[in-house]
Amino acid sequence: MEKRKKSSLEKWRQDVQPTKTAFSGAWAACVVLTTIIGFVSGGWVTDRASRKLDKDMADDAKRMALICVAQFNQDPAKAAKLEALTQASGYERLNYVQDQGWATMPGEERPERWVADECVKLLLFTNP
Repeated sequence: MEKRKKSSLEKWRQDVQPTKTAFSGAWAACVVLTTIIGFVSGGWVTDRASRKLDKDMADDAKRMALICVAQFNQDPAKAAKLEALTQASGYERLNYVQDQGWATMPGEERPERWVADECVKLLLFTNP
């Protein structure tokens, strides 16, 4: 009895050979399904959406950097800290602004790196 199942399975395998049309259809279905899943739940975005997101984030950073500068201006030792910021290198400047708490927005627990970057630009290029 087992031999009959085995031979019928082998016969079925030999009889079922995918055609080019079936293979192409399966390939196209996989491409479409992957694309749908990618855009719906995979986090993929179009070029236009990506550019809009970048612009919105840059605008937000510029607005929040003004809050960062205001927090810097409230610091009693701001002159000495501005000098230290000027002496620091590019990477250290971002960390310095974050460590001072100026890039931490009200209601937030941690500083935002992109806000710190904009804040450094404002502090170094608008203060004498």
